[in-house]
Amino acid sequence: MTRLRTAILISGRGSNMDALIAAARDPSFPAEIALVLSNRPDAPGLAKAKAAGVATAAVDHKIYAGREEFERSLQLVLETYRIEFICLAGFLRMFTPWFVGLWRGRMLNIHPALLPSYRGLDTHERALADGVKIHGATVHFVVPEMDEGPIVAQAAVPVLDDDTPQTLAARVLAQEHVIYPMALRLVASGAVRIEGNRVLAAPAPREAALIVPDALTPSKGIS
Repeated sequence: MTRLRTAILISGRGSNMDALIAAARDPSFPAEIALVLSNRPDAPGLAKAKAAGVATAAVDHKIYAGREEFERSLQLVLETYRIEFICLAGFLRMFTPWFVGLWRGRMLNIHPALLPSYRGLDTHERALADGVKIHGATVHFVVPEMDEGPIVAQAAVPVLDDDTPQTLAARVLAQEHVIYPMALRLVASGAVRIEGNRVLAAPAPREAALIVPDALTPSKGIS
């Protein structure tokens, strides 16, 4: 089996990176993590990836005059490692349309909210302020517009009465670790296709979006 050569892009500790690397240790997983790349040379996730036996590299965005100059250097590194697919995992840089165009349909991101709700930052604080009862996470393809790409997978969690942004974030993060490897498996195996702004199962025209059901049981606060 030919496995999809995948790079994980991080800016920090790489929590979702850990989950993707762990999933890819299974020889039957259709993607291999061939590189962990960061825009911050001191990102803690780089040391963790190296300890896990994954190649690492850093391209410091601070030394470049603009975003496209930084992205061209990033692209050279990706080409050097023969990368075919990208997973963003806490990568805190917005890409230009030029870079997104190079990787359109070949780059995933995970967002800590149930898109299209709560695009952008501070999702847990905003969800609590709005009084929503359901929150969650979304894996989606990256497009030039922020947090608007076709959705591959979603997981929902209940919002509890005593939640803080920190407790809600922890519950959402646990589900992120489940759905991100699941989404990469679907895409890398060719089990899904993009049609407009929807991700559908291939070849049958059946939606491929995934909900993690046991996060919504009555015992966890839903009545």
